[in-house]
Amino acid sequence: MRRALLIWLLLVGCALATFALALAIGSSQVAMLDLLQLLFSSNDSLASEIVVKLRLPRALAAFATGGLLALAGALMQILLRNPLADPYVLGLSGGAAVGALGAMLAGLGVLAINFGAAIGALAAILLVFALARRDFARQQMVGALDASPRLLLTGVVLAAGWGAIITVMLTVAPEAKLRGMLFWLMGDLNGAESWLPALLVLAATLAVIYPAARDLNVLLRGEALAHSLGVRVTRLRRTVYLIASVATALAVTTAGTIGFVGLVVPHALRLALGNDQRVLLPACALAGGTLLLLADTAARTVIAPQQLPVGVITALIGVPAFMFLLMRNPRKR
Repeated sequence: MRRALLIWLLLVGCALATFALALAIGSSQVAMLDLLQLLFSSNDSLASEIVVKLRLPRALAAFATGGLLALAGALMQILLRNPLADPYVLGLSGGAAVGALGAMLAGLGVLAINFGAAIGALAAILLVFALARRDFARQQMVGALDASPRLLLTGVVLAAGWGAIITVMLTVAPEAKLRGMLFWLMGDLNGAESWLPALLVLAATLAVIYPAARDLNVLLRGEALAHSLGVRVTRLRRTVYLIASVATALAVTTAGTIGFVGLVVPHALRLALGNDQRVLLPACALAGGTLLLLADTAARTVIAPQQLPVGVITALIGVPAFMFLLMRNPRKR
């Protein structure tokens, strides 16, 4: 337990340092020594407006979104028993994208876009769960075949269907709306103010799943062993699926579709820290939030005053990092 606390404290320190960097740099620089004064004393200065009302909500939204994606990725890799699975593998991002882009095509506001993304993600969750219900039911028998391959195939097929709908929507979209739709699809935290629901769900997700970390460790060793040790496998897998789906849906609703965070962070931490979920799950939440916060800081400062979609930065970081991990540890894929 002491090792876990040291790891978590180190990650908390990295997160705080990244927060300070995100609040301090940008088109208007703020000295590090002035940050605390600006955060804890209200005034009408321009620096206070920039830090408190613009950068702080965006930084909190980025951290919460990254934590949700990394935690969902770790859970999806357990659920599918595949270290290369990611949160979007079951088509949740596609459903959310269809809902959000539909609201954009209708000319609705930000709240309606977020609501549309949430409804689309919920529809994707219910559709996958309904199609895979029979496979989950089969797992109630000890020794039943693993439902993960069929669940994965179901998600891949539905993701292709959502992708086709998205292509049609982009094709018929007027040019005035096309840029905003593309930015949303590539991940965009510009104007993200709904950080509180994402942060609360991140904390709630950890609180709900952490007591089951020991059972998840057993499940990774095989369903037959888990059954023999008294683990309710079917119930546990359903719980993991629902929690990962809700976390992914809220992340997509908050910031659009952002890739590689849910894939690279759990995979890298598993190689560095081991596969004990009692250590890994909180570490994923902290490291994922820190990574996306760092990526968003780069997205808004690299070519300032213009901004890049944060999904572009995560891809530029994630692709070489993941290729390095695969080449360095070919037997752990």
